Amino acid sequence: MTAEPTALLPGAEPDGAGYTARHLLVLEGLEAVRKRPGMYIGSTDSRGLMHCLWEIIDNAVDEALGGHCDMIEVVLHQDGSVEVRDNGRGIPVDVEPKTGLSGVEVVMTKLHAGGKFGGGSYAASGGLHGVGASVVNALSARLDVEVDRNGSTHAISFRRGTPGEFADPPEPVRGRLDRQLSPDADFTPRGGLRKIRKVRGGRTGTRVRYWADRQIFLKDAELVLENLLGRARQTAFLVPGLTIVVRDARRLDGAEVTEETFHFDGGISEFCEFLAADRPLTDVLRITGSGTFKETVPVLDDRGHMIPTEVERELGVDVALRWGAGYDTTVRSFVNIIATPKGGTHLAGFERALTRTVNEALRSAKVLRVAEDDVTKDDALEGLTAVVTVRLAEPQFEGQTKEVLGTSAASRIVGNVVSKELKEFLTSAKKETRQQARTVLEKIAAAARTRIAARQHKEAQRRKTALETSTLPAKLADCRSDDVERSELFIVEGDSALGTAKLARNSEFQALLPIRGKILNVQKSSVADMLKNAECAAIIQVIGAGSGRSFDISQARYGKVIMMADADVDGSHIRCLLLTLFQRYMRPMVEAGRVFAAVPPLHRVELTNPRKGQDKYLYTYSDAELKRTLLEFQAKGIRYKEPQRYKGLGEMDADQLAETTMDPRYRMLRRINISEVDEAERVFDLLMGNEVAPRKEFIVSSADRLDRSRIDA
Repeated sequence: MTAEPTALLPGAEPDGAGYTARHLLVLEGLEAVRKRPGMYIGSTDSRGLMHCLWEIIDNAVDEALGGHCDMIEVVLHQDGSVEVRDNGRGIPVDVEPKTGLSGVEVVMTKLHAGGKFGGGSYAASGGLHGVGASVVNALSARLDVEVDRNGSTHAISFRRGTPGEFADPPEPVRGRLDRQLSPDADFTPRGGLRKIRKVRGGRTGTRVRYWADRQIFLKDAELVLENLLGRARQTAFLVPGLTIVVRDARRLDGAEVTEETFHFDGGISEFCEFLAADRPLTDVLRITGSGTFKETVPVLDDRGHMIPTEVERELGVDVALRWGAGYDTTVRSFVNIIATPKGGTHLAGFERALTRTVNEALRSAKVLRVAEDDVTKDDALEGLTAVVTVRLAEPQFEGQTKEVLGTSAASRIVGNVVSKELKEFLTSAKKETRQQARTVLEKIAAAARTRIAARQHKEAQRRKTALETSTLPAKLADCRSDDVERSELFIVEGDSALGTAKLARNSEFQALLPIRGKILNVQKSSVADMLKNAECAAIIQVIGAGSGRSFDISQARYGKVIMMADADVDGSHIRCLLLTLFQRYMRPMVEAGRVFAAVPPLHRVELTNPRKGQDKYLYTYSDAELKRTLLEFQAKGIRYKEPQRYKGLGEMDADQLAETTMDPRYRMLRRINISEVDEAERVFDLLMGNEVAPRKEFIVSSADRLDRSRIDA
């Protein structure tokens, strides 16, 4: 067997002869940053632009964490530059012996240089890789630094990472950074700091102003003020006592200069309250503690050599959490005030400890029966708002963007602290705390039972689908149209009304679902009981969008859901029960304005001898309207028979029901909406909940407002 010769591409050389050492490119200093910016800031769009700003702000925040700074100002200038000012200690201005450069030049031009590598300058900080300031400098067309220290203001400028001096206009009285500066001014490369003015003794601080390099960033990349304000607010929450001022002087679209100030003394407890949107079931629980761990790290010795050394680290844990009545979960995690949106070991430790401790408390309090399975993480997190923060020296992040914490010991330490403190809360003997803990445990157990019941319901439907062609209830009289925007579902009470409604409806787009009498009061019942109730289950099944947390309004089969009940007390009660079901388990339908109540007439007046163009029958919808109508007839000499009062929908014939209640051309509908969610929740809980005493007090206190003439007797 002979080998076939391999064909070469045009211009190729055999055996890799064209690939030699001269093809290798060695990037030195900040060249690597400009060549591969995404490696350092994630992207070159607006997100990367914001990341650069936060690298500078985080350096100022690290001073605040160390207790050296209590004021940070961020200014978005009209010329496109950004300035960050702080009253911290100021970047060192003396000469670093190894490089022969000033501390400012080292920080701004050398990758992996800074005061956060174990030298004792920072116990815990957000800037850990020593590349933040130098990366921003490399990606800026111009960057100016001013440092107040040792009784003088020291200044230096950079163009794309190269130190030098710009030919700026003469300096005004108030200081150099207030001038109309430009990255396009003439530039002379030169090293070293310049003393530009004297300052009063003891005054320290740093001011950094930079112009992002448009050769690097996309043309449409811009700083988003809302994101900046959100992050500034978040940082002020995480560092109690720190004041952050954000001033937008860009005057975009002719807008005025705006300024926002953030200062919070309550810390993450106040942050947790700010994030929580639902009605609270518990007070904010603050969990604090610490633990130690050992790790081997290279440490710089006196001779400048990196020596592997085992050091003991301390990790501080601070957690604020609160359970609410809603379904949504909000958990924010931070390491040294740096947000970790993708979590990490600290968040994993928190979630494991939370789930384990809750299961132990549920078994201890006998809220879960022996035969029931343990609750899952999602069950325990339902309705929870939490802020999880840890502080430690030199945490291990996955990448420069610091979105995931990788320090393995954090999981164990956070888990131990949370387990101990949370167990004390859930098993507390104090009356008020015990009641809150019991409410939380019952909510979590209900969430688990809901999940299991929903899964069983889904599996049952799947089995039914395999055997039958349709999963919809047999009593549903569906419409022919599949246009969601046009279709309507009438929920009709009573078989007598159903027969008439079938004849009165337009079967092209109007569907009918009958219910028998009064459905279950879901405000007082568990989710499992609700799903077992035939009428509630049928309504949820027909609408087809799920229930509770899994409700997806985009899957709803009908554009309008219309409750059609008799115009009497029982009909009002049925509407109230239906509204309770929608408000608790299908609230997005109500919020979207897709739930209505039909308004059937109360009376029919038959004219004895109608004039030309006058209808023979006239319908009125209240006693007051009937009285006004009859008085008007008497004044005009119009004769009529004794008015007929409808006691139910079944008393109408199909034409009358269509004309008054179902035909879109003539009917009247009341749209149900929730303008105040918290107030609606309170009213539903008052009228339909388990507490009898508040409801009795409400009835007694409202009795004097009752119109007794409207009572049927």
